[in-house]
Amino acid sequence: MTDEHERMMRANQANWDARTPVHLASRFYGLGEKLDPARWFAAFEWEDLGDLAGLDVLHLQCHLGTETIAFAERGARTVGLDISEASVAAAADIAARAGADVTYVRANVYDAVEALDGRRFDVIYTGKGALCYLPDLDRWAAVIAQLLRPGGRLYIAEFHPLLNALGPKPAEGEGTELLLRHDYLGGRDAVHRNGTYTYTDGPAVEGATDSYEWMHGMDEVVNALTTAGLGIRRLRESDELPWPRWPQMVRTPSGWWRLPEGEPRIPLLYGLLASH
Repeated sequence: MTDEHERMMRANQANWDARTPVHLASRFYGLGEKLDPARWFAAFEWEDLGDLAGLDVLHLQCHLGTETIAFAERGARTVGLDISEASVAAAADIAARAGADVTYVRANVYDAVEALDGRRFDVIYTGKGALCYLPDLDRWAAVIAQLLRPGGRLYIAEFHPLLNALGPKPAEGEGTELLLRHDYLGGRDAVHRNGTYTYTDGPAVEGATDSYEWMHGMDEVVNALTTAGLGIRRLRESDELPWPRWPQMVRTPSGWWRLPEGEPRIPLLYGLLASH
């Protein structure tokens, strides 16, 4: 990783520290209501993950730990890791109030092997807005391979590159038609954002508003994992999201959201299971 990438990741760390109080108070995360970690998971994720009771599970880039707690509730010995000190502190508080036994560690994902003292895991989970904050997927996959026990599994539940390419919302004066606004494939420089507001509701972010994202196509993800010695066991593409990304989306029987009938079915989320 270059010095410039390290600078950008430090900026992202400061940005997530600044986002954390906004997210804690947001309706999006709903932490003032009854905690329901399972609502962030598609049914197919649990099918692919299988029984987790008694296993060591690591959730990388866990932010507030709203998903991390779900693994502990299923009987796993659970660790969450995130780059943001504010996020890790908030996640530990949320877990304690929920009575969930989760250990949280503050570290850059690239430093996870050292930060976790060489501990190895049966299952590693990551996704839903994580990979776009990593400049080097080959190095990331090498870290995954070191963290997994032989026979261990990685599960990625991540926003589809097509969703990222469509962008978050129409520009002022545009209609609801979905347009390609960003790269699908990686390989270019980072996308710099100066976001006063985050993806949640709530007030403006105070302090560090600069962040950087990197686009990664499906081929880049798969090739990074196979190069690191992991085998791809399953790939799913889903047309549903856990919240309405666009105003025209409709609620499904699962409680998630998809584009309405009559619009093309496109992948918005993917699930990838790999093994060591």
